[in-house]
Amino acid sequence: MFEFLKLVQNENMKIYRRTRTWVMFAIMLAIPLAMSVIGLLYGEDPDMWAYARSEALAVLTLMSIFAVVIAADSVAGEFSSGTIKLLLIRPWSRSKILLSKYLALALFMLLSMALLFVFTLLLNLALFGSGGDYTFPNQGSMSHFAYLAAFYGLSLIEMVVTVTMAFMISTVFRSGSLAIGLSIFVLLGGQIIASLLEWLDKPWVDYILFLHFGLQRHLAGYPMIADRTLGFSLGVLAGYYVIFMALSWYVFNRRDVAA
Repeated sequence: MFEFLKLVQNENMKIYRRTRTWVMFAIMLAIPLAMSVIGLLYGEDPDMWAYARSEALAVLTLMSIFAVVIAADSVAGEFSSGTIKLLLIRPWSRSKILLSKYLALALFMLLSMALLFVFTLLLNLALFGSGGDYTFPNQGSMSHFAYLAAFYGLSLIEMVVTVTMAFMISTVFRSGSLAIGLSIFVLLGGQIIASLLEWLDKPWVDYILFLHFGLQRHLAGYPMIADRTLGFSLGVLAGYYVIFMALSWYVFNRRDVAA
């Protein structure tokens, strides 16, 4: 177990030793900081909760793209640089190697989400105070903190599925740049295509992956597919998640990775 934890630690070091990771963190924090400062200087009666939600909407999509870039390069990058052979000569199974990479990605997602959540709350509390009468869409009897926490929780679920898809693509292709480009194309292009297909009156449309992104819309009371519940969307995403994970493990374990 200790050896496996060292393997996970090694994968974490690969993520955080890269300059691009810290540039990503800097951008993620600079955007809400700029929005709050502008609101403080020029806004009319700003409210901390309104800014916390607006900043989450602005940054979370960008955060997903950052996580996709890291996930897409996670396995394919090892092939591009040839370092995959160094991993295989050590006494670890392919499954443990792949699992360590995935756990490192999961920790990165959790850290990014927690950092943004805490930073925006503390920032806006310091600048605007806790007063104000802003209410979230469809908030009901939920507290502001509980609503925003649920918003982030649903965003995290969506990000996990997105990153797992990019991770699967990374295991299929040996080129890191190709895996990154394809993952971003699928992420952005898929949402555009899904928004067009949602107008078709066909039963299979309800099972298109990208139509179940934007889980926060359920919280606000206007889901992408009007007659489908949050539970249905979570079930569809869970099905895709299992498929992505199964394909990742199958391809990586069957491939001649030493070639």
